[in-house]
Amino acid sequence: MTTRTRQPAAFEPIARVLPMLSVPHLDREFDYLVSEEQSDDAQPGVRVRLRFHGRLVDGFILERRTETDHFGKLAWLDRVVSAEVVLTAEIRRLVDAVAARYAGTRADVLRLAVPPRHAKVERENQTAPELSAVSAVDRAAWEAYGSGGQFLTALAESRAARAVWQALPGDVWADRFAEAAAQTVRTGRAVLAVVPDQRDVDTLFRAATALLDEAGVVALSAGLGPAARYRRWLAALRGSARLVIGTRSAVFAPISDLGLVMVWDDGDDTLAEPRAPYPHAREVAMLRAHQMRCAALIGGYARTAEAHALVRSGWAHDLVATRPVVRAGSPRVVALDDGGYAEERDPAARTARLPSVALRAARSALQAEAPVLVQVPRRGYIPSLACARCRAIARCRQCTGPLSLADRDGTAPVCRWCGRADAALRCGRCGSDAVRAVVVGARRTAEELGRAFPGTTVITSAGEAMVSEVDDRPALVVATPGAEPGAVGGYGAALLLDSWALLGRQDLRAAEDTLRRWMAAAALVRPRDNGGVVVVVAESSVPTVQSLIRWDPVGHAEAELAARTEVALPPSVHMAALDGPGEAGDGVARGNPAAGQRRAARTGAVAGGRTATARDRGRRAGEPDAGAGAPRAGPGVGGRVAARRRRGQRPASSRAGPGADRPAAHRLGDCSLLGCATCVGERSPRIPCDDASAGRAPMMPTGLSFPRRGRSDMATITDTTRIGRCLVFVHDHLNQARAADDDIRAMQWHAVMDQFIDAWPRPQSA
Repeated sequence: MTTRTRQPAAFEPIARVLPMLSVPHLDREFDYLVSEEQSDDAQPGVRVRLRFHGRLVDGFILERRTETDHFGKLAWLDRVVSAEVVLTAEIRRLVDAVAARYAGTRADVLRLAVPPRHAKVERENQTAPELSAVSAVDRAAWEAYGSGGQFLTALAESRAARAVWQALPGDVWADRFAEAAAQTVRTGRAVLAVVPDQRDVDTLFRAATALLDEAGVVALSAGLGPAARYRRWLAALRGSARLVIGTRSAVFAPISDLGLVMVWDDGDDTLAEPRAPYPHAREVAMLRAHQMRCAALIGGYARTAEAHALVRSGWAHDLVATRPVVRAGSPRVVALDDGGYAEERDPAARTARLPSVALRAARSALQAEAPVLVQVPRRGYIPSLACARCRAIARCRQCTGPLSLADRDGTAPVCRWCGRADAALRCGRCGSDAVRAVVVGARRTAEELGRAFPGTTVITSAGEAMVSEVDDRPALVVATPGAEPGAVGGYGAALLLDSWALLGRQDLRAAEDTLRRWMAAAALVRPRDNGGVVVVVAESSVPTVQSLIRWDPVGHAEAELAARTEVALPPSVHMAALDGPGEAGDGVARGNPAAGQRRAARTGAVAGGRTATARDRGRRAGEPDAGAGAPRAGPGVGGRVAARRRRGQRPASSRAGPGADRPAAHRLGDCSLLGCATCVGERSPRIPCDDASAGRAPMMPTGLSFPRRGRSDMATITDTTRIGRCLVFVHDHLNQARAADDDIRAMQWHAVMDQFIDAWPRPQSA
């Protein structure tokens, strides 16, 4: 049928359509004519094909209208793809809220929320199964968590109870989630559970089907094929699923009459979407619970600062067991003692990878016929090599990537980036052909432990070969974080090795993520009354280690949130990364975006790019609005300097400082905290700083201090509180210079910041 012979629909002939276009300025609705033949199928929420700027694109009908605001001629809808209403009103509201929160387009969010269509599955006749009645839930396990019994009572009464739950070590989290879901399903409402990975999906599915009818439980994950995933997604859409379990994308599942939203281990980085607009499953789940006025539950062995911010703001309640209950269920945690007695017995304990206290704990557990868990941060055999003579990192000649050894018999190192082998490896600095291991992976650790404990079974569980469960017999289980298998009856001991690899990362969440991984491994160990021991190879004076020894994740989250609030870091504030040309960044930095756009237009540049709330280091977002009243970071630290650094240029300054001939990426290292370096120090009456204790030499006359070359200890690199104070200090002086219209002084402050960046050597990490 041609356009000349088409007749518009008699009732509401205009469809308001959202085309699936990622361009921000086209993120709006467009009106199209609906023909009489399409009228019955072209309902709000269905998929359509439409012609936009000469090409066919996908879209969704948002509403049918009688009139249009367009004064010109309207185009016709090309066709209705399917009469299935896949975009419900609830999901549409959620998509709008997520796009607004993360400064993204609705088309990008819809690609995450609605899976691709599978025509054959859609034509299948799916009948709603007859579900059996849910039996009463045993509340005994929840009563151990203080207000846990009251939380189940609120779920039974269909109240919007919201809680952050701190799981006890040794407690099976999947059983508690299944009990909360069963309590909600008994009231006739549906439940949504979001977990980090496929293994957690399988664990929760087994626990849920023990209490609920399996026909009413649906598991969604990326590992399913297109047909299976779409079939299960349609089951949730059509109302036959009462409990939906899935990974991060399942948070958009179209569930009707939602009564409870649950998120497990919200600190896991797999819950953050790597595609624009980078939403975090925790934030989307809380937005959905707020919109639907339903209950919400965030659980984990550890606690993130974002989850604790929800508790401190009063949005959620705290479900924590009493201290006697925690002590009775947790294992005994031992760290490296800094006392003279321990040093006299084991002088090499501070430098040894496996000190004597760890060996004694492993031998005792093996003698008690119990398995031992060994957590190693890195997988593989030897993931990083260095020259044995000058200690320079061995890198690929083609792409400068780090070289590694895949196994013991590997004849040539292999690049971890491009996969090329270097059979004739020689150091580019000294010419030596001898290499040494910089870090040791899980497979090499298993090999060393096999020699240290002859006759003992050694099991390796890592990303390429994960083990789900081990028997209750003597064995050494070497696993990477997140791949630890469960043990029947629990492990007798756990050894947490290479703590520097986790605590020494240049990341805002390094301490928080380290404690989460340690607690996940320690929760698999038997209680202290049954001989369970956890040995963490780290100094006992480190605050993160102290939180593990006391088993106090709430206190650690409270201290972390307070430190970030003091220096205006997430989640107390939201940070934005503006990617674009330097000319456009100048206007934004001065608080005049229009001026930046005009300058960009004069020079032929396009003032565009991406705007996104920051997650961790100014890239992705996942923080709640807990600090609405807190001071927010202004554009002074970003803007002109950050934009020029992203292009590899130096800010205009007469004082280039040392290291100016190096590329910007080499000078900045891994820090991307709004363009500031991790090495900036401060001396100010308002912000006291002890330069002597920090290993810094004072610099006059600015009142700032340079870091000492060669200093790379953990406290200087990862002290986020100190970094934030420096940001506030420099930001204040930049604002004062701009308020006085003193461009020279502002340029000098930019130059001072660059001198700090140049004074700090680039980390020699793989």
